Amino acid sequence: MEMHVREELCFPQFLNSSCKKPQSSWKEFLLLQIMLSSLSLLTSTLNLLVIISVSYFKQLHTPTNILLLSLAISDLLVGLLLMPVEIIRNTACWIFGDFSCSLYNSVSLIITFSSVGDVVLISIDRYMAICDPLHYSSRVTERRVKVCVCVCWLCSVFYGILIVKDDFTKPSRYSVCLGQCIITADYIAGTVDLMVSFIIPVTIIIVLYMRVFIVAVSQARAMRSHITFFTLQLSATQTSKKSELKAGRTLGVLVVVFLICFCPYHCVSFAGNDMLSDSFLSYALFLLYFNSTINPLIYALFYPWFRKAVKLIGTLQILQPGSYKANILCK
Repeated sequence: MEMHVREELCFPQFLNSSCKKPQSSWKEFLLLQIMLSSLSLLTSTLNLLVIISVSYFKQLHTPTNILLLSLAISDLLVGLLLMPVEIIRNTACWIFGDFSCSLYNSVSLIITFSSVGDVVLISIDRYMAICDPLHYSSRVTERRVKVCVCVCWLCSVFYGILIVKDDFTKPSRYSVCLGQCIITADYIAGTVDLMVSFIIPVTIIIVLYMRVFIVAVSQARAMRSHITFFTLQLSATQTSKKSELKAGRTLGVLVVVFLICFCPYHCVSFAGNDMLSDSFLSYALFLLYFNSTINPLIYALFYPWFRKAVKLIGTLQILQPGSYKANILCK
């Protein structure tokens, strides 16, 4: 009987302080590993395609696409780093030590906060493009957007280190037993994280998109009300407006999906759970990470340029000289 108990522990040599191994049959364990690993691979592959497309093709070097590129980098890191570690954290014993667990928590905050920052910047970009189109091209330039993206990532790194800094000095303060890695947050840090990484950004996003929606509806009505006499004179302007409205609608879908994926995790945090280690919270965290898988699928569904870029990449036509100048935006 004692041997049976020792075999179920993560560290049998530490009988009184070791955690128990996750209980599941080998079939359940194998199925879960295959599903989650496939999701990680799919997330990494799709976002890598977005990064290659926006980085390589010259026509796609626009302020809006730079923001999409930054978001794709965050999503790629989710697929490459966070999802695999989360699989280990929930299906096996944690054998990498307390410091590695604290480092994972910090990196997780950095990547997710950068994603939130990117979505806020995308909302601001769409707000300016649709609500102030006459000044958009002069105010929103590639250089300024790149600066904003760099500031966003620097703030994310600072934020991710600051929130969990106590975990680095006292890495085992929340550990119940050896062999587990739990996401920790004391009351103050949890409240700050909830405000900074969810409530404030979501409020900004909703307010901006409500304004964008109102303006978009009024513009659509105005375009339908134009009589034939003005059609030729305003055709170019209307085409530009339609393009901006379509982009706003697509990125609006991205924002809605973002809210759906992020809300459960932060709602649980708002309910007062300081130690996010039970199964429900793990599912909520995976849903948050699943947003990184959905984003490139949204691009594939709504952006013809992304589908064409993937075709050129998949057929290796990008290896041809001068292929970066391809007319990727043509229908």
